[in-house]
Amino acid sequence: MTKTADPKNSQFSATSSEKTADSEKLIEAVKEGLLEKKAKDIKLLDVRELTTLTDYFMICHGTSDTQIRALANSVREKVKETIGETVWKQEGMDARRWVILDYVNVVVHIFSEEKREFYGIERMWNDATVTEFGDDA
Repeated sequence: MTKTADPKNSQFSATSSEKTADSEKLIEAVKEGLLEKKAKDIKLLDVRELTTLTDYFMICHGTSDTQIRALANSVREKVKETIGETVWKQEGMDARRWVILDYVNVVVHIFSEEKREFYGIERMWNDATVTEFGDDA
């Protein structure tokens, strides 16, 4: 089942042209949620110049369906706790092979390693500016 929140009540805009303080807070909260549950190979893709779908993709993978669920839950909890935002749309929580958490201008993709390799989002958006995060970031 897909859960949705009203985007009109969100502090984030789908039409922002520069990285705002709110976007930075959201990205930081997502990153913290992912690192807390040991996400693998976390990357932020800046796609503002490439699409109107969103401003940023945050991409990572987990090592099991249990970890993928834990990563998604951690992101949702950390974002809610830190900046008071709820996810606008989410997909994939039942199968837990590719979970998408859509915060309008930041879309989080949490993959299984196999699905990440297969779909190759980083290859599809290879013109995006990429920032990598790890435990030392």
